[in-house]
Amino acid sequence: MKLILCADDFGQSEAIDQGIINLIKKNRLSATSCMTLSPRWPDAAKKLTPSIREKASLGLHLDFTHFGEATSHPKLVLLSLARQLSKKHIKQSIHHQLDAFEASLGVPPEYIDGHQHVHQLPQIRDALLEVLIARYPKQLPWVRIAKPPIADGLKGLIIRALGANTLEKNAKKLGFVCSGSLLGAYGFNGSSEAYIQRFKDWLKEVGSNGSTPVLMCHPAIDDGQNNDDVIYQARVREYWALASDELANDLKRFSLVRGPAD
Repeated sequence: MKLILCADDFGQSEAIDQGIINLIKKNRLSATSCMTLSPRWPDAAKKLTPSIREKASLGLHLDFTHFGEATSHPKLVLLSLARQLSKKHIKQSIHHQLDAFEASLGVPPEYIDGHQHVHQLPQIRDALLEVLIARYPKQLPWVRIAKPPIADGLKGLIIRALGANTLEKNAKKLGFVCSGSLLGAYGFNGSSEAYIQRFKDWLKEVGSNGSTPVLMCHPAIDDGQNNDDVIYQARVREYWALASDELANDLKRFSLVRGPAD
């Protein structure tokens, strides 16, 4: 069974970047999503060496809520639902983030997703698809669809409601390849042992609908320097779990792939 195991937020902090690099080297990840608006992105990108790129696909983690001219997530959602965002500004930001990705890595992203799933919001999703079609007409990146299983509860339903179905329908109509279900949504609570159990439950969902799912994660090493990161402790717990022999054994049943077309 095929699975895309993707670490989000590369470029956000040194602890996150090092955790992701360590896990890629251990063959525990097959993709990582990059935050190119981060002031440290040019330096962080240097860690994505040819040997790392051979092991994992690199995508753009489209950001409107964290770095740069950020808007809070609740406000962004409301403005997008009311169609009050500037289409010109959205497109400029998307181009800027893609330019930064290509400037540091020399290639376009293999896929696109969104920080806090902003890529599927009204207005943003339409502008994103237009930009990608214009920039990469001969080789479109694949698109991550943030559609958690119903069993993931309220948070999963909220993520779906941000526009997963519409983005998937519109993207496929334009010729984009899309991922299947999005696994990995939870409240960033509990112990490492609890995360391992959640992870095992997510793995049970793989292969349930015939398409290749993405299991997102948010690991980081413990360097004691991320007090401003509200989910930092959860990141450390995830890293410990993903680096464990127990999850390594569970993952042996799966083929970790770079994208849904692999």
